[in-house]
Amino acid sequence: MVGALVLPPKSALARIPEAPKGPVVFTGVQVFDGKSGTLRRGVRVVVEGKLIKAIEPETNPLPEGAVVIAGGGRTLMPGLIDAHWHAMMASLPMVALMTGTEGYINLKAAEEAERTLMRGFTTVRDLAGPVFSLKRAIDEGGFAGPRIWPSGAMISQTSGHGDYRMPYELPAGNLTPPPRSDVLGATALADGVSEVLKRAREQLMLGASQLKLAAGGGVSSNYDPLDVAQFTEAEFRAAVDAAENWGTYVTVHAYTPRAIQTAIRGGVRCIDHGQLMDEATARIMAEKGIWFSGQPFLDDEDANPQPAGSPNRAKQLQMTQGTDNAYKLAKQYKLKTAWGTDTLVDAKLATRQGAQLAKMKRWYTPTEVMVMATSTNAELLAMSGLRSPYPAKVGVVEAGAYADLLLVEGNPLENIDLVADAERNFKIIMKDGRIFKNTLG
Repeated sequence: MVGALVLPPKSALARIPEAPKGPVVFTGVQVFDGKSGTLRRGVRVVVEGKLIKAIEPETNPLPEGAVVIAGGGRTLMPGLIDAHWHAMMASLPMVALMTGTEGYINLKAAEEAERTLMRGFTTVRDLAGPVFSLKRAIDEGGFAGPRIWPSGAMISQTSGHGDYRMPYELPAGNLTPPPRSDVLGATALADGVSEVLKRAREQLMLGASQLKLAAGGGVSSNYDPLDVAQFTEAEFRAAVDAAENWGTYVTVHAYTPRAIQTAIRGGVRCIDHGQLMDEATARIMAEKGIWFSGQPFLDDEDANPQPAGSPNRAKQLQMTQGTDNAYKLAKQYKLKTAWGTDTLVDAKLATRQGAQLAKMKRWYTPTEVMVMATSTNAELLAMSGLRSPYPAKVGVVEAGAYADLLLVEGNPLENIDLVADAERNFKIIMKDGRIFKNTLG
């Protein structure tokens, strides 16, 4: 009874389908469990409520009242995970973020959250932005969207990657209004151990599942060349102490060896980007078990637009030229490697979330890419410990995990390009045991 699961939404805005009345059973599928490089056949997957109840032989009796989805030999797999997403800032242009009201920004972000889910991304690690209200609304069933592991505001030093003030706003003083990005909760400027500690604790109070700091220069920021290292070891240690007191960890935006190594000495456990790392840095990361959360940044159609001839464009070219070497080192030293997009202020680029995952075939096999975007990314999320917003597993097809599932036309372990066209190839998108998309016909 495939059609029985295409149900009217609870509201025209939310587009949340009703939960199935009984168990949902996927039959006639080949199962990618998120961990293995092979597909399991001859089994069916039983979903009950929000969770996967069982992966069992197809010869077993059907549960009472089951709704059966005949997969027709298609691939059933976990929902995808983007380990570096910005739910509030992915598709809104910068001018809208800087001038729009909080209400407007949240409503537009809710629209993009639904599109994110419809691309097959059932989970994201959000690494900067005022996402707490949106996350709550999604979790309460008010809006369609992915599960969100939020960082809250990116903590940045003055003149760092998170400082988007105008020069005329300096010097800052006790009577100076806080920067617009700080008011929105996108960034949190902090200088010195005590300020970093305070800003870190504020994000944890708001519900951060991990913290993010800016450790070095960035492409989109205007006051920090790529070679600039940001924060001191003591400042990093302050944020790490705050995070570890709450049972979680700190990740950082960093490209260069100095930025990466200073952060690691300060106790940071994950490096996001890392395009300009050298071999000595990769060796340190391997020895200390530091995560490398990489993005396939290249000077191609997915490069975030920067003005021609600008310092930002020069930084972008320098950074993208390091991507091949970063992945080479990650493979050579067997770094724990996650994948994400880091899409910012570009609606067109946001639509290419799956295409950016498929782009990883430049460095990894399709199977390696699919494992990375499911169970490996889920391992990184699990470092949040008790600060994880969701108690069950994600990124795997196993009993007790969340029923966040995709039914794919074809085999993505052989053809990774299938994930680049979710509209055509993802026949069913399920999250929390609810069918948000069903085009089986």
